[in-house]
Amino acid sequence: MIIYNVTVNVDDTIHQEWLAWMKTVHVPDVMNTGMFNDFRLCKILAEEEQGTTYSFQYTCENMKMYEKYRDEFAPALRNQVIEKFGDKFVAFRTLLEVIE
Repeated sequence: MIIYNVTVNVDDTIHQEWLAWMKTVHVPDVMNTGMFNDFRLCKILAEEEQGTTYSFQYTCENMKMYEKYRDEFAPALRNQVIEKFGDKFVAFRTLLEVIE
């Protein structure tokens, strides 16, 4: 099993609008690709100099499913977020393999 983790720090000036949009538009769009079977949203509990940081964790069965998402769906979905919120957030992505 693979966890696709997207860690995002979002500017306080758009935080509430961004979070609502992510929950109601972006995450459903990602899940509707059919590549992931589970999702979790976590707020990172750390003192930030600025903004608020979240971890979006999408679970898929294997690397093939993740690679299909990355190649066929991710570019358009990422562009939607950039078009809506510009440079008011910073994101980085990691892949985790579930061992147990």
